[in-house]
Amino acid sequence: MGVEKVKQITVVGAGVMGSQIAMVSALAGYRTILQDVSEENLKQALNNLNQQMERRVKKGRLSEEAVAIAFENLSITTSLGLAVEETDFVIEAIVEKLEAKRQLFTEMDQLAPPQAIFTTNSSTIVSSKLADATNRPERVCNMHFSNPALVMELVEVVKNPLTSDETAQMTINLAKSFNKVPILLKKEISGFVMNRILDKIMKEAIELYENGVASFEDIDLACTKGLNHPIGPFALIDLTGLDVHYNVRQFRYLETGDESSKPSKTVVEKLKKGELGRKSGKGFYTYS
Repeated sequence: MGVEKVKQITVVGAGVMGSQIAMVSALAGYRTILQDVSEENLKQALNNLNQQMERRVKKGRLSEEAVAIAFENLSITTSLGLAVEETDFVIEAIVEKLEAKRQLFTEMDQLAPPQAIFTTNSSTIVSSKLADATNRPERVCNMHFSNPALVMELVEVVKNPLTSDETAQMTINLAKSFNKVPILLKKEISGFVMNRILDKIMKEAIELYENGVASFEDIDLACTKGLNHPIGPFALIDLTGLDVHYNVRQFRYLETGDESSKPSKTVVEKLKKGELGRKSGKGFYTYS
């Protein structure tokens, strides 16, 4: 199936990543369905997307016509059956918990057309841990978007041992049609390329902060002004969410048994206080 035959794309999970991936798809001209079990999450996703698109129009990055067409392409539903019954391509972006993803893939496998490709946006859970929950393991792979998906260009396409070359190439071609820059990982490895490098930076940044070497603000400045990174590690954790960061580190620890992979005490303490980053108004930084 060539990318020109993809008529409908389904994104499951209306969080920050899922909603932005859905808009990327809609902007590229695909009929896109964004599904979530929570109607409130879907309403919030649409509200956030409206605000983001308004800003892009004001800055001249998108035309009002292009945005209007994108929203015509995009629909929402709480029904998984309606979301996947006619889909050609699924991008899963739910919580980073293996059992939740496996259950979802099993349900989708029973509801979606047999030719539909299933991808996961996860950067920590490799698709081989999900493929055997379906009857289409050759049509399953990782399609990891960089955060924020509306801005960042990189998409990591990762084959599991049973992923067909056709599925991998289709995913690469679809990413290109989204105006993204895909890279292909021929082997599964937790964290993939980008996040394995980023994880080392975040781990070192938090250790420097916890050891009292420098404030988190100054560590961020070292990265943005000294390394020319567009955003510092603490601001990035706030952007993606401390809960997401915690789940990633916890999964890495359970996978490796390495104590140094556990979430840091600072992150654990902030989670207990409900300080999740931008989504809650406070993380390492405070947001209005």
